[in-house]
Amino acid sequence: MVTDAPGPGPWYCRPAARRWRCPPPAADASAFHANLPGYQPTSLRELPALARELRVGRVFVKDESTRLGLPAFKVLGASWAVARLLAGSAAPADAGPRPAAGAATGDLSVAALRRAAAARPVELVTATDGNHGRAVAWMGRLLGLRAQVFVPRAVSPGARAGIAVEGAAVTVVDGSYDHAVERAAAYAAAGPGRALVQDSAWPGYERVPGWIVEGYGTLLREVDAQLAEHGLPGSGLVSVPVGVGSLAQAVVAHCRSRPQRRGTAGPAVLAVEPESAACLLASLRNGALRSVPTPGTVMAGLDCGTPSSLAWPVLAAGLDAAIAVPDRAATQAAADLARLGVSSGPTGAASLAGARAALTGRGAQRRRGDLAVTESSVLVLLSTEGAAAAG
Repeated sequence: MVTDAPGPGPWYCRPAARRWRCPPPAADASAFHANLPGYQPTSLRELPALARELRVGRVFVKDESTRLGLPAFKVLGASWAVARLLAGSAAPADAGPRPAAGAATGDLSVAALRRAAAARPVELVTATDGNHGRAVAWMGRLLGLRAQVFVPRAVSPGARAGIAVEGAAVTVVDGSYDHAVERAAAYAAAGPGRALVQDSAWPGYERVPGWIVEGYGTLLREVDAQLAEHGLPGSGLVSVPVGVGSLAQAVVAHCRSRPQRRGTAGPAVLAVEPESAACLLASLRNGALRSVPTPGTVMAGLDCGTPSSLAWPVLAAGLDAAIAVPDRAATQAAADLARLGVSSGPTGAASLAGARAALTGRGAQRRRGDLAVTESSVLVLLSTEGAAAAG
C-alpha cells in the first residue's frame, strides 16, 4: 500500500510488514562493546510533553549524543566491523586483508586486537557524511591503525576537523556522498594492506556492512532493557532516521525476530528521510532499488542517494512505513528536543520530525490507523546524533 500524505510530505505504508519474521540477529557485538573503554548504555529519556503533543501514552528518546565519547551511534557498527576484520578467520574478498597469522578468533578484547593490528597493520578506509568516518578513525586510533576517510565537499569544515582529530587523513571529494563511496572503494582496492569499512552495501560488498548492522544491535538491546526497567514489554512504534538504511535494517530485524505476545503484531517501524534525499522512499514506491540526486540537506548524516543493497530486502519486507520531511521540520525538532534537555542535531531529530508528520496534521487519523498507534501507544524516537555531531 503506497499513499501520499497530505501536507507533511510523501508517505508509504505497508501494514502487512508486521507479519514478516526473520531469524534473530547475532548478539555477539554487545559483549564486545561492553569491554570497550568508556562504554555505558546511552540514556533513554522519557518526554511527557511529546506524548501529549503526539497524543500517545508515552514517548521515549534514545539519546546517542554521548556514545563512547563520540556524538553519534555510528561507533557501535564501525568498532564491531573493525574487530571482526582483525580477529576473524578466513576473511572474504570483500572484507579486506586477512587477519594476522595466529590472531585469536574468539578473543576480541582491545589488547588482543592491538596485538593483531601490530602484527599485520592495515589502513582503514571509508567514505562518510561525518559520523561514520569519525567512528572508523576513532577505532583506528584505539588500535594504532591508520585511517583514510573520503568526504563529499558538502561536509562542513567542523565535521572534517572532527575526523582529523582522531588521527585520520581526510580527502575531500567533489560530488555527492555516493561519489565519495566510489572513491573510497577504488582507493581500498588499489593497494595492499587497505581494508574498506563502509556502512553501505552493494553486490559483492556485503560482509563488512553486515557486521556494521550487527553492531547497531547493541543500541536496540539497550532500549529493550531500559523499557523493561519502566515496566514496559516494548514499544508500539519506533521512529528511525534513514540514510542508506543500515540502522533501519537493524531495527526491523530486531523487531521482527522477537517473540510477540499473543494477539499483538509487535512494534511498527517508521523510517524518516529528508525530502531532498529520500532514496529509500523512492525505492519502496517503485518496488526496487532506486538512486536519487542529493542537492543537500541540513540532515547531513542522511544525505545519501542510494540505499544499501543489504538493507533493501529487509526494509522492503519488514518496514511498516516511510516518510520524508523538509529541512525546516528537522531543524525545529532539534530545537524542541534541546528545550526538553536532549542534545540532537537535525539528523537525529529527524525521528521526531517524522513522528510529528505521521501522527499529527491533516490525514493523521488515517496514518495513525496504518501504524496502529493509539492514545496508549509507547513511542521510541532514535536520536542518532548530538547537536555537535558531524552528520
